[in-house]
Amino acid sequence: MAEAKGKKSGGSGGEMDEGAPAGVAPQATTARLGIRLTPVGNSDQPVVANYAVLNVAPGMAFIDFGFLEPGMLAALPRVAKAGGKLPERLNGKLAVRVVLGYDALAGLHQQIGRVLTGLRQQQAAGSKKG
Repeated sequence: MAEAKGKKSGGSGGEMDEGAPAGVAPQATTARLGIRLTPVGNSDQPVVANYAVLNVAPGMAFIDFGFLEPGMLAALPRVAKAGGKLPERLNGKLAVRVVLGYDALAGLHQQIGRVLTGLRQQQAAGSKKG
């Protein structure tokens, strides 16, 4: 579900806050719009990534999600601590590249912020119990 800018939506990962188009004042009421995304090809298959990098270009942001071997990542601190030579370059696999307009990037930022806030609150509640 999408809502007008400035209103908080629920917590489901498929929701996005939609802002008013440039030059149009946001409405005072909350508008809800159900959006259902239909998978195409293998797009509904989960992609595992443990690395992400963001690059911006005029009007868009490129987010590359990649996968680096966990064993290699775990070995790097041990090698560094022992004074060994670290590799100059790590090779990984590009899992997926996502290109977003700035408005979609801002919506993603808001959603990630809400998720992180919720996780912090859960963690704080859990530490008070124990």
